[in-house]
Amino acid sequence: MKRTLLLCFIHGFKGGDDTFGGFPEHLQALVSHGLPKVDVRAIVYPKFETRGDLAECVSRFRDWLQEKVIDIEVANNTPSPTVDPSVRTILIGHSMGGIVAADTVLGITSDRPIGDADSTEPILNSSMFPYIQGVLAFDTPYLGISPGVVAHGAEGHYKTATSALTQLSGLTGALWGGKAASETDKEEKKDPAAALPPASEANASLPSWQRWGKVALYAGAGAALAAGGTAAWLNRDQITEGWTWVGSHLEFVGCLMKGEELRKRVAGMGTLNKELNIGFCNLYTRLGKNALSKDDGSMVGSVIGNQRTFCNLPQKEGKEFWHEAINDESGDEIAAHTTMFYPKDNPGYYSLAEDAKNLIVHWPIKTDWYESSSDDT
Repeated sequence: MKRTLLLCFIHGFKGGDDTFGGFPEHLQALVSHGLPKVDVRAIVYPKFETRGDLAECVSRFRDWLQEKVIDIEVANNTPSPTVDPSVRTILIGHSMGGIVAADTVLGITSDRPIGDADSTEPILNSSMFPYIQGVLAFDTPYLGISPGVVAHGAEGHYKTATSALTQLSGLTGALWGGKAASETDKEEKKDPAAALPPASEANASLPSWQRWGKVALYAGAGAALAAGGTAAWLNRDQITEGWTWVGSHLEFVGCLMKGEELRKRVAGMGTLNKELNIGFCNLYTRLGKNALSKDDGSMVGSVIGNQRTFCNLPQKEGKEFWHEAINDESGDEIAAHTTMFYPKDNPGYYSLAEDAKNLIVHWPIKTDWYESSSDDT
């Protein structure tokens, strides 16, 4: 019977069907060339709710994957899918999708969730269904997000805010009727009455906002705040719903804040690689030439350095599972993270695809399972 290698792509937080662009088809073609005896297929997990409990999301994905694999097994007329499956799957996740992939295979091989505090060393189950051959992650923050992402982002926001304040200070003169704000402030310090509008007949003909100057502006601001408070009260249900939405999303990505759980997940994948020959790798983005030039004179670059990545890297254990994918075009970590599957934004796109293909082809697929694949029914 013809064996099937299923490449299953899982997008990350707030991602969708377009996350991977044309990468699934590209990688499918490369792997088909490298593994000609099997039927290589690529499927993309549809857009899902990236909110709520991560374990629930993993459970929904596992049910969906199981149905897809059963459909293929039925079409292949497989005598015993659980004993000798005709389908093996590579889970390919981007960002948080890599965590969903890892938790899926950890659950299938141990039937215990990664966050189970009462769990002891799991008993590994090699007779898994669906059969997961490997987890290939792309820029997944298995050990959390790099501090540089926050630091460089904060520096950019600081510069933007400084520029905005400079423009705003130049605008204040126009707001106060053409006189520079600093001059007005000096006059008010000398004579507090200077802030009050002059009571003259000529002045009475002016529009109210000019006649009453700052007094009218402050009163208007107060009225606006009062109106805003009223609107907030009237829309309190929507605001509460909004906070619930935010909290639910934070719950989904909250696993990135649980250091012990993160380390446990990576250690679990290392064990599966060693004991069950399940492939595991995280191809992470690192900024190249364009970012290095921007570090000159940077208040952040002098502290964090120029090795700018989106995800934290292991210091000792597990380093063999992290492979860098350099992006010489992007100037910041988040842009490199979100555009890694688009050749126009990532000059290293084709090298990335080749590295992914080599990993999959050289994982222990060429076993009796692979060699027994044929077109005979």
